[in-house]
Amino acid sequence: MSTALNDWLERLERQHPRSIDLGLDRIRTVHARLGLARPAPVVITVGGTNGKGSNVAFIEAIARAQGLRVGAYTSPHLLRYNERIRIDGRDADDAAIVEAFEAIEAARGDTTLTYFEVGTLAALGLFERARLDLAILEVGLGGRLDATNLVDADVAVITTVDLDHQDWLGDDVETIGFEKAGIARAWKPLVLGDDDPPSSVLRHAYAIGAKAWRIGCDFFIDRDADANGWGWREVGFEAELPMPALAAPAQLRNAAVAIAALRASPLVIDECALREGVAGARVPARLQRIERGGVEYVVDVAHNPQAARQLAGWLDGAPASGRVHALFAALGDKDAAGIVRALDGRIDAWHVAGLAGHGPRGTDVEATAARLQDTAAAGATRWADVETALTGIAPQPGDRVLVFGSFHTAAAALRLLGADASAAAG
Repeated sequence: MSTALNDWLERLERQHPRSIDLGLDRIRTVHARLGLARPAPVVITVGGTNGKGSNVAFIEAIARAQGLRVGAYTSPHLLRYNERIRIDGRDADDAAIVEAFEAIEAARGDTTLTYFEVGTLAALGLFERARLDLAILEVGLGGRLDATNLVDADVAVITTVDLDHQDWLGDDVETIGFEKAGIARAWKPLVLGDDDPPSSVLRHAYAIGAKAWRIGCDFFIDRDADANGWGWREVGFEAELPMPALAAPAQLRNAAVAIAALRASPLVIDECALREGVAGARVPARLQRIERGGVEYVVDVAHNPQAARQLAGWLDGAPASGRVHALFAALGDKDAAGIVRALDGRIDAWHVAGLAGHGPRGTDVEATAARLQDTAAAGATRWADVETALTGIAPQPGDRVLVFGSFHTAAAALRLLGADASAAAG
């Protein structure tokens, strides 16, 4: 990353008194001053507790396989800020991002914007200039008051609804569901990836006239346990598809939801593009497997109990030949105990690391360990940080080291292991 872009990012982190400041009034004011038009003729906005990044990757890969020009805005990034803004499968370059930041700074006047709000405006501006066919926007936090909700989506997606970010979104799934349902638009499709979505989501869809497309009701996954592929089905249309390259069991559902989003949009997508996109979609740090010296390292961004349960399901279906070591490091506002309990009985050796220095939510290892006293990780080996832990753990050939708990945790592991974190899909 260039010095100019790095300087800008450091400046943006200091610019607003709070790192999170939900609401659309300020960003809407600056958006109007910039004179930005719609980022693409078709916009799909993806929200939900887990699976957002994977859904974006599947939508992007399928649409690009169809020959469409696609922009994808995601967060957070792993190794480089540029990962957040992709145009036609390539990360935006430093110069383009800096130019966008400069335009926003000139337009904002005395209106303060958060780091995420500036990044969202930069992405929208770069997308408009790129003459896209499709823009995919990943919600940062919640939905109703998230900066990405500035744009009216042609199709809204809610992947899952579960407990996370309770300080901002509420303490129960009904309240959280209402916040996430705020990305839906009147008379437009709302694709739902939960078998039993919260009543608040369905009530909101009904109230505004959004057409809910529900997995298991309006579109279906057909899977024969002995088959090497799977089928996607709705009334009047079926497709026979390969298994996703992405490994977790939840990725089949993510692929199905992504197909539903594209089928619900005005875009025309043929079955060949569906097959190519499902097989070709990639997203880093989602059960990313890296072999070093006969040891399998598995890096995953799972950072809430629902994601940890999905991780447990993968471990059950992919047993290691040797011992399983778990390296866990989470931010201070996460349900650390709930995440660890989801993996009960699957880990042979627990290791806990700190994330001090990663913003106001970062914590040292002692604070994290204190939250794990009533879990299987109560006696875990403690390390100051992820890098020290990965250097100090001594697995044997055939062992597996599972690294998870935060995007920061995954990023540190990928850097140390020298792994590719390119987010380009397709």
